[in-house]
Amino acid sequence: MDTPHPTDRPPPRSSTLPDGPPAPDPVRVGDPGELAAGLPHLLGYRPDESVVLIGLGGESGRRVGLTVRADLPAAAHRRALASALADSLGTDDPRGAVALVLSELPDEPWPGTGLPHRALVHDLVLALDAAGIPLEQALLVRGGRWWDFDCPHPCCGPGAGTLLPAEVGQIEAASVAAGTVVAGDRSALEQRIARPGAGAQAAMRSACLRTVEELAQEPSRQARAEASRRLIRRAVERCRPGPDSERLPDDDVARILWGLREVAVRDWSLQLSLADDAAAAEVLWTECTRRAPSPLDAAPATLLAVSAWLRGDGAMANIAVDRALDSDPDYSLAALIADALAACVPPSRLRAFLVEAARWPEDLDPAGMPSG
Repeated sequence: MDTPHPTDRPPPRSSTLPDGPPAPDPVRVGDPGELAAGLPHLLGYRPDESVVLIGLGGESGRRVGLTVRADLPAAAHRRALASALADSLGTDDPRGAVALVLSELPDEPWPGTGLPHRALVHDLVLALDAAGIPLEQALLVRGGRWWDFDCPHPCCGPGAGTLLPAEVGQIEAASVAAGTVVAGDRSALEQRIARPGAGAQAAMRSACLRTVEELAQEPSRQARAEASRRLIRRAVERCRPGPDSERLPDDDVARILWGLREVAVRDWSLQLSLADDAAAAEVLWTECTRRAPSPLDAAPATLLAVSAWLRGDGAMANIAVDRALDSDPDYSLAALIADALAACVPPSRLRAFLVEAARWPEDLDPAGMPSG
């Protein structure tokens, strides 16, 4: 299940750490078509055959909040999935919800049924009602059009529908401002950190072995940690978008991977997600995760999950943390991140935690994460 928090994004980065979590820019949508058209920007990819719940809150009750998505279930699993989605949405304490069913199934052929997946919508109504969340609207999105399941007018009848708006809406504008790149589908997100071919993997393993020998010659653990920080700073600079960006050599990636094995270096690296070069740091963690042999990919994958989560990309955060735990099931920070994602902890709370952690002494290993 993907649980992005699309409206809980930080404003433009400052060169110093903020004194507290910055207030997110609210996104309010009044038109159902705009909401349906903005789904790829809420999720970070273009969903298909999916059910999505969007929480609504704020004083107006129209502020877009937590968004949760799942694949369309088989009939036997409809009620269980509806209950799980409602429980997840309830962690954000919304005032209401909108349900969207994305499916290319044709209309039901039997009289009195019409639009497909009405049974799923019924189960969602019951599950949300049990969670104390009113379902304000339920939409079918299909073939570039949308229908309201409860609309009695001909515009929402089978074979009709309303065209999705073509102009840029508030959700898309907020997504672009936050730097989100919409993938074609969820598998395209997974490909961003897919391991390279056998030859490239063998070269990377050789670089990691060379690095072990080099690290043994460092005079002290503190010297190794400082060298790792300097290398990561330079690598982030080289990962900045633009014509000067270049592929990092295997030896540099190997040194970064071994450096991130040090808790102090990894925790220092977490703070890069709050700084000017947050986007470049995410590029670095993506590249390190993709090229790293197991289990050295656990640390950069966890850093990538944190970075994606902070900008509201729950899908990428879940993919990255799954990679970390697949590689090293005992990696404690990844397990904490996974638990917090499952609990739908908003990015603002993670940001507040990182800001507070930045004030702790460097030799103190923080053993805590925000809980849901």
